[in-house]
Amino acid sequence: MRSESTSEDVPFDRDVAERGGYVYTTVERLSTRFAMDRQTRAMVSATDFRGRRVVDIGCGDGAATVTLHDTTGTAEILGFDPAALAMPVARRRAGERPLRFASASAYALPLPDDAVDIAHLRGVLHHMDEPRSAIKEAARVARIVAVLEPNGWNPAMKAIEKLSAYHRAHGERSFFAHTIDGWMKDAGLQIVHRSFSGLVPYFCPDGAARLLKQMEPLVESLPGLRRIACGAYVVVGQRA
Repeated sequence: MRSESTSEDVPFDRDVAERGGYVYTTVERLSTRFAMDRQTRAMVSATDFRGRRVVDIGCGDGAATVTLHDTTGTAEILGFDPAALAMPVARRRAGERPLRFASASAYALPLPDDAVDIAHLRGVLHHMDEPRSAIKEAARVARIVAVLEPNGWNPAMKAIEKLSAYHRAHGERSFFAHTIDGWMKDAGLQIVHRSFSGLVPYFCPDGAARLLKQMEPLVESLPGLRRIACGAYVVVGQRA
């Protein structure tokens, strides 16, 4: 359990205290709904979650955790996040679902080796001081590790990280795909899935969101273009 605050969880605890949840789960923007839905579909198409026990590392306020369970029919999800104020929000979202939440560090999960089938890390590593260590810990508790991260090859993503006050306040930075792949391999995982997806950013005007959503299937179908234009990178690694 976490008893102290760090640079990784303070901004998110502040979001919960001010808004009752995270910015991207409490705002009603078309672009946010489009982006979150596309990320969910990218993750569930990358590996089979149905009937599996899952650890959601960096579960936040539980919005993506609940969606993952409802979409795939997981047997159970254990959600951990250092932002202690987000945990009551996550529990309320979960209701009677087989989801459990606790405040804990991604670098020292309160689980034995091979405790679950899949470790799920969605949009988490780019907030962390030690993302390589988080993947290593995920590989300790699960045979399969599924990661979704902002696409570091996207030049717009790099600009947003520097210019957006929200992104700077939350310590966000994107990584190149080969960097994340290297962390996975260093943790003893074999890469079994890689994909780039999504064109709609979380926060943009509705008109732009609709236009980008229409363009999304075409951009995702073109290998060279999707590598630099898509917003998310998904990679799945598996232990032998």
